[in-house]
Amino acid sequence: MNNISMKYFRKVLLYILPITLFLGCGVYNFTGGNVGEAKTFKVTYFQNYATQSPGSTFEPGVDRDFTLALQDRIQNQTSLELINTGNPDLLYEGEITEYKISPMSATADQTAAQNRLTMRVKVRFYNQLKEDAGFDQSFSFFYDYPADTQLATIKSEAHETIFERLTQDIFNASLADW
Repeated sequence: MNNISMKYFRKVLLYILPITLFLGCGVYNFTGGNVGEAKTFKVTYFQNYATQSPGSTFEPGVDRDFTLALQDRIQNQTSLELINTGNPDLLYEGEITEYKISPMSATADQTAAQNRLTMRVKVRFYNQLKEDAGFDQSFSFFYDYPADTQLATIKSEAHETIFERLTQDIFNASLADW
């Protein structure tokens, strides 16, 4: 190869290689969610039906807070637009089915040393653009805390921990299409 053709070859390679690598990556964002051709999503209000589960208690506002946390997770980790009306490309709906406190470990005098707050949500996910990607699944997580501590004093931290895990698990199940 002469000097001119080698320079031309290098220039072409420098321009084509990055473009090829970029196009080969598909429609992924930098947080790992594969939204495909989807542009919009909707998260319906997650009703709190936890009191229908044995041992569960009613926690006012947890339904609103969880719904907002799931919306935030999807908005922060994708380029999808949140819509409240119309037909979204991706739809999340469900309910809170369990919210309960259980003793976890006992002390020598048979009292609880630690309590566990458990929250379970049932999620139905619909992908209007890829119907076989939908699911109907339950997700659960917990937060352990000392038994001599009132839930009200750690509720904010507990909810943050539980919501973080639940929303990430839901996100992974619906959009981490590896």
